Amino acid sequence: MKLTGSCQCGATKFEVAAAPSSVTRCTCSICSKLGALWAYYRPEDFKLQEQPSCETTYRWSTKSVAFKFCSACGCSTYNETFDWSTGEAGAPMISVNARLFDDFDVDSVAVDVIDGKNEW
Repeated sequence: MKLTGSCQCGATKFEVAAAPSSVTRCTCSICSKLGALWAYYRPEDFKLQEQPSCETTYRWSTKSVAFKFCSACGCSTYNETFDWSTGEAGAPMISVNARLFDDFDVDSVAVDVIDGKNEW
């Protein structure tokens, strides 16, 4: 079942192939300040419904993660990252801010915690 989402102003609209079975809360400096809960997808399972008119990118620290934001409303929308499950950069992944999904109760799924504060 596809799931859609958008930033607050609607300039960035996206869809994913399925609702996440869990989300991730990262404690690194940027994720904790954003308050995002991330749902991870392969690039082929994530689609921008149209090219965002006011998207900006922020890269911090290692420059390996591209944080995407709407420059109009300020929402953190998604990230271009890698599968880090092996401890090093693997296949490309898209992490979507699950708080932006339409018609999805983010409190209904498990929350995994990554200790980014101490690991990165």
